[in-house]
Amino acid sequence: MARGMTRRARVGLGGWLWRLCTLLAAWLLCVTAWIVWVGERDQAAKADAIIVLGAAAYDAKPSPVFEERIRHGLDLYRQGYAPLLIFTGGYGGTGARFSESQVARRYALKQGVPDDAILIETASRTTRQNLVEARLLMDQHRLRRVIIVSDPLHMARALRLARELGIDALASSTPSTRFRSFHTSWKFLAQEIYFFHRDMFPSANGS
Repeated sequence: MARGMTRRARVGLGGWLWRLCTLLAAWLLCVTAWIVWVGERDQAAKADAIIVLGAAAYDAKPSPVFEERIRHGLDLYRQGYAPLLIFTGGYGGTGARFSESQVARRYALKQGVPDDAILIETASRTTRQNLVEARLLMDQHRLRRVIIVSDPLHMARALRLARELGIDALASSTPSTRFRSFHTSWKFLAQEIYFFHRDMFPSANGS
């Protein structure tokens, strides 16, 4: 009798572990689908400004990822979606000559964008800080609605952080991304899934 009860207890424990694993897998699948779905929507509409989120820069040259974001921001500007561009991103390292936003500004000026159509901040190092600093610029210039530009897999987190900060934001992901291969796109997606769960705990937020 005792032996049978022990066997049933083991089966019961295994059953609960299986259910837990199934629920966890379903949850992760839903989070993944949500991140991909948000990144594939283009909400571009009339706004007061276009916020281009920072990414790595190599001295005075934007990284391929950052250049894609800048180019998409310029495309939206040229199409008349907003009269202002807000470039974000601080200095990537102690020896950096230019901040990410300064690199983006130089790029835009070379493309014929007038200086008075560009706002920058040079203090941020993370996505949250990008948006905090952009919000300060919005307040200073009385801007209300913005379009956020970033990579597709990054957009869900960027939008959520923007809404936490009270920013009226629309999403417009880059139509092309440098995360093309399965290896790079999977690594970036896994990173975003991690940040999705980390951001649930305010004390851990810093990205």
